[in-house]
Amino acid sequence: MMPQPPEIAIINSDTLACIGLRGLIERMMPFAVVRTFNSFERFVRDTPDMYVHYFISSQILLEHSAFFVERKAKTIVLTNGTAGAPQTSNFHTLNVCLDEEALTRSLLQLQQGAHAHGRHLPPDPSRTHGGSFPQGDPNGLSTREIEVLVLIVRGLTNKEIADRLYISTTTVISHRKNIMEKLHMRSVSALTIYAVMNGYIEADRI
Repeated sequence: MMPQPPEIAIINSDTLACIGLRGLIERMMPFAVVRTFNSFERFVRDTPDMYVHYFISSQILLEHSAFFVERKAKTIVLTNGTAGAPQTSNFHTLNVCLDEEALTRSLLQLQQGAHAHGRHLPPDPSRTHGGSFPQGDPNGLSTREIEVLVLIVRGLTNKEIADRLYISTTTVISHRKNIMEKLHMRSVSALTIYAVMNGYIEADRI
């Protein structure tokens, strides 16, 4: 019998914010089910304790703090980057006003360590290799392409990557193109998720 996929709830009246965050989480954890709720009332009608995570707006926390204080180990409060209210000080927070790449990094850092050292986060059932691929990358990246991928994720320019690996800039560009094609990805944030989730780099090093 297959195990039930972990479920994550986003509770926020801002529909666009919910859609954007849901997309990022689904890319990070494609094995999880992400559900969105535009009100606390709808959320509590849906067996709330079955969720492994709650991503909630600051307003939801302020209005229903008693519920989330008891579940703060799996609650992440969505903020707008300004100074937080005293009620959020004991919770992990996520600034949703960051650009996509920075938001991706923040989510990955929460997943890997900041959020109770990751122990409340569901493991990816497809990853049984402990962060290494003894038989190679599942999408066929070469060792050199993985090296280039890691440096891209760390924010280095093509020239900096070329200097670091003692190859030409043209070769870096070629590797970059091959990586994008093999992974069917077009953004650095997507590459970041791939690199971290497959154990090529720690989230705190990006």
